[in-house]
Amino acid sequence: MRLFWVDTETFSECDLKARGTHAYAEHGSTEITVFQYSYDDDEPEVFDCTLPGEAGKARAVLHRAAGSPDVVLVAHSSHFDRTLLRNCWGIDVPVERWQDTMIQAMAHGLPGSLDKIGAILGLEQDQAKDKRGRQLIQLFCKPQARTGKRCTRETHPAEWSEFLGYSRQDIVAMRAIARKLPSWNYRADHPELALWHLDQRINDRGFAVDLELARAAIDAVAIEQARLKAEVHELTDGEVSSPSKRDQLLVHILMEYGVTLPDFKADTLRRRMEDPELPEPVKLLLAIRLEATKTSTAKYRAVVNAASADGRLRNTLQFGGAQRTMRWAGRMLQPQNLPRGTMPQEQVDIGIQALKQGAATLVFDNVMELTANTIRGCIIAPPDKKLVVADLSNIEGRGLAYLAGEEWKVQAFRDVDAGHGHDLYKLAYARAFGIDPKGVTKGQRQIGKVMELGLGYEGGVAAFLTFAAVYNMDLGELADAVHTAAPKESIAAAYGMWEWATRKRRTLGLERNVYVACEVLKASWRAAHPAVTALWSNVQDMVTRAITRPGEVFRYRQLAAQCTGAWLRVRLPSGRYLCYLTPKVEDGQITYAGVNQYTRQWARIKTYGGKLSENLVQAWARDVLAHNMPAIDASGYEIVLTVHDEILTETPDSPEFNADTLGDMMASPPPWAADCPLAAAGFETTRYRKD
Repeated sequence: MRLFWVDTETFSECDLKARGTHAYAEHGSTEITVFQYSYDDDEPEVFDCTLPGEAGKARAVLHRAAGSPDVVLVAHSSHFDRTLLRNCWGIDVPVERWQDTMIQAMAHGLPGSLDKIGAILGLEQDQAKDKRGRQLIQLFCKPQARTGKRCTRETHPAEWSEFLGYSRQDIVAMRAIARKLPSWNYRADHPELALWHLDQRINDRGFAVDLELARAAIDAVAIEQARLKAEVHELTDGEVSSPSKRDQLLVHILMEYGVTLPDFKADTLRRRMEDPELPEPVKLLLAIRLEATKTSTAKYRAVVNAASADGRLRNTLQFGGAQRTMRWAGRMLQPQNLPRGTMPQEQVDIGIQALKQGAATLVFDNVMELTANTIRGCIIAPPDKKLVVADLSNIEGRGLAYLAGEEWKVQAFRDVDAGHGHDLYKLAYARAFGIDPKGVTKGQRQIGKVMELGLGYEGGVAAFLTFAAVYNMDLGELADAVHTAAPKESIAAAYGMWEWATRKRRTLGLERNVYVACEVLKASWRAAHPAVTALWSNVQDMVTRAITRPGEVFRYRQLAAQCTGAWLRVRLPSGRYLCYLTPKVEDGQITYAGVNQYTRQWARIKTYGGKLSENLVQAWARDVLAHNMPAIDASGYEIVLTVHDEILTETPDSPEFNADTLGDMMASPPPWAADCPLAAAGFETTRYRKD
């Protein structure tokens, strides 16, 4: 097998960031200006495709490589290069012939940027050269911001010569990175490579979108935002010009009403609005702010801007976008981050028609809420097709119980699947408080749900509160319910934790009765899940021993950890590895090098048993979802999207394609989880919705 390293530089009047790869590639002004390649370790060759005849020579080189079955093409972020070569030069090399150094890096827990990977792996870098390279890309790859004119080899000959030299270096960097990266999760015979090939076919396929709805929603939101702007201007006597003006609004609320706000996060505003002491004008201003800053408009614009000429939106999934777990992340439309539905589906359906007819304000009082609920409806089936959708049921809950060996809970899932088990959220509450699940009320079930979602990964009071806010749980009512139902000894123990938290100033700003109630729920959930609690400590111990004794393999149940060189790798049941770079244990604290989720910078990251368990369970759940995707796609259920644990497929509009069959395929257990109960259910539709 020979490796054909390839990279392209382009020019276009189209905005790549706003329009996405496919719309960019289809744009009439887009052209490949530089083509660089190398076979194996040969010296890279660069074609200046702006010179007469050079593009033809470059195409001939690419044709020869594509026509040789023993040649594998390698690029960094290859989806861009593949799409450009297909649209600009008419050369469509099957995706199975490609590999990608960006995916190789991401498969081992690293970011995807070429320069960031190089810095992390210790490749020689010259920051001044890096900055200069970015300047040259800005100069030659798009029109100039001030003048709108194009810079070329004729207008800037010295800079163009420099640009060709920088282009050559991308090949050198790719090869060096590929050599230094591990191949545990990404090599020719690894299932992850075949799965990435499927992912690329899914991204190339895309899904049909309702452009009429998207444009109508954009217009309706613009009208509503103008109305909200005028309302804020009037309510504040002109002191605040728009609800988007954060600082103006903060100052007005402080000076006029004496109310301070720590931030303008949505959860913070919602909690303050529940305060009965808050002045009504402030509540109104905060409500307007919440509505006016909803992000659904950006998603509608992404649909309109990035849709291809055939009315399909492509390249909305990033393979391995969630570091380490390798879950899919969203791009452009960000389908993994669609707003949580707040309206009944029948109202959403009416709203879609009202938006299209320009009559949304006549039918609905809150247009911003409506458009947040209708964004899913932009994903549609084309004529004579339907969408068949199914979702793995509580796959993380099942994975946590299965990996931990929490047998009563694994059996509870089996019972639910068989149709005679108790609702898991009712069961969670019942076991925590030692009552019959049949007697669990609706409100108690909601508490059980928040316990299940917030406490499975060693979460405490803070984690519980986060999920309580997501599900709009009244903390006062929660506290009353817990203090009524909990045993006296549990309350007494929780008061002890309150006193500790008070001394440490870690009460999270909560009243005592609320903090105590959350502490009771945490302790009760843990007592009901001894195997899960043991998983946290045993995973931490396994990893600690692996780090402190490099080369040795340490196991816990179906998991195994080993330090190899600069890497800690934890083997999943599927055979895939979770990878952590330069791990350390200092004073009992585990750290590794990674991307800080808040600063987005490369830094030392602290971790612990619960967080490691979360990584493992989410990676396991992703592997379960991924295992059956090739068979599903090959069965005529053409996958167009994955959203968390849900698969959207496009099929012929005929009865043999149905949600029950798709669900059965999704719930077929992999050989490495043969005894784990799985279930999936779904629906058929011509317009995507939340079931």
